[in-house]
Amino acid sequence: MGLSEGSTLVTLALIIIYFVVLLGIGVWASKKIKNSEDYMLAGRSLGFWLFTLLIVCSICSGMTLVGTSGFGYASGWPGIWEQIFVPLAAAFCIIFFGSKLNKIGREKGCMTLEDYFALRYENNKELRALSALASIAVSLVYLVGQYTAISIVLIWVFGLEHWQALLISGIIITAYTVIGGLYAVSWTGLVQGLILIFGVLLVSPFILSYAGGIEHINTVLASIDPNLVMPAFPNAYAAYAYCTPEFLFSFGILLIIGLACAPHVMSNVFAAKKISYFKWAPLVAFGIYLVIMLLVKISGMGVRVMAEEGKLDAIAATNAPDFALMYGIQAAAPGIFITGLFAVIVLSAVMSTTDRLMLTVGTEFSWNIFKTMLRPNASERQVVRISQICVLIAAVISLILAINPPEMLAFLIWLGIGLMLCSFAVPLIAGLYWRRATAAGAIASMAVGLIASIGFGYYYQFVEKLPMHFSIYALALAIIAMVVVSLLTQKNSDAALEETYTGPYLHPKELSK
Repeated sequence: MGLSEGSTLVTLALIIIYFVVLLGIGVWASKKIKNSEDYMLAGRSLGFWLFTLLIVCSICSGMTLVGTSGFGYASGWPGIWEQIFVPLAAAFCIIFFGSKLNKIGREKGCMTLEDYFALRYENNKELRALSALASIAVSLVYLVGQYTAISIVLIWVFGLEHWQALLISGIIITAYTVIGGLYAVSWTGLVQGLILIFGVLLVSPFILSYAGGIEHINTVLASIDPNLVMPAFPNAYAAYAYCTPEFLFSFGILLIIGLACAPHVMSNVFAAKKISYFKWAPLVAFGIYLVIMLLVKISGMGVRVMAEEGKLDAIAATNAPDFALMYGIQAAAPGIFITGLFAVIVLSAVMSTTDRLMLTVGTEFSWNIFKTMLRPNASERQVVRISQICVLIAAVISLILAINPPEMLAFLIWLGIGLMLCSFAVPLIAGLYWRRATAAGAIASMAVGLIASIGFGYYYQFVEKLPMHFSIYALALAIIAMVVVSLLTQKNSDAALEETYTGPYLHPKELSK
């Protein structure tokens, strides 16, 4: 496996140009960073388009290209609901969390989800530490997916072994993150996200045209299995036929709410310059991401048709669907420049998300656990050093776990989102909208949700398949834990409830007038 010599040289040249430009942007933007608020939230100065695109780009990563296209390759149209649910997650986050958290952040100096939890639930240690541990667990799962995606691209471009690709990518990204990746993460992430968005718009038409168009794609898919062109599979009669109506119901909850609660997505709402942005940003974010996701998913279906008709070489990898888009563009691209550009698009998108996740692991442990729980008197230098060590440890753990990836990268994505849903959704939504939710209830909910999701996930993967996504069962237990424990414990003070705008309304009351 590997590209031709000409394509490889073009790809290398484009990668070098890309990183030179990225470094220049980082150096320029780093001069604007004077304190932690500037670094974490760009000084709360994101304009409408920058904020909206960052929401989209926080959800959309290289796994969107690799995992989503692989899902389309394997399951056809029944999996198309993902392309509605995921864009809705961006809208859900802005609508239900946006204006309240943005205003709380400005008034109380909150910069992270853990800062909000500490303020709302009047618990600065136990809940903060538990939330940080959950964030670390989620980030590690996502990192496994990111490194797997990078490995897939490097295998395709250079013909490497899987372990070689993992080792190379791990060294490059870890060095970039520890040494130079702390500069202007939001700006470089935005640029890389834009490359991904416009890259999809560029390469997808080549694949769809080479596959014969939508009508021909549907005809061939129906000849393989008539249910590949239906809204859902009637039952789980095959490994690819898990998108039954009941699974899709749970899938919607998983993606819409779970992704909206992701810490790296949530941080963007603290950074918006004006609360008025939350009026139109949901619609704009939904529209942009919907187009991108639909193109990627249908392109995966097109590659399945190309493979069926012998228009491309057989994909020999065990996780063949994840290579679908790469093989498709290699067969359909009019020249080596487009092929090389596509490789850069995927690598840049995945690497941007990867360094952000590694920084999340370092920040969560160094600030919310080491500084708050273990060494309150630690110096800033000690905190930074612990963060760097955690980045290295996160890289090692995620690389080891990525050695044996699942058959489809999409399953890793859903596992990470499931952990987010069960850990953060209940304490966050209850904290914002239910005045009776207590700190004990939030701790119980988060602990039960995280432990139950791991248990149900193990059962689903190694014992017996469940009719719905495993996270839904854990979510139900997390809701029960929140309600029961909150009703049995003393509610938080009225002062905490008022200053965090807790109640059944979307916007702080003075903003609704």
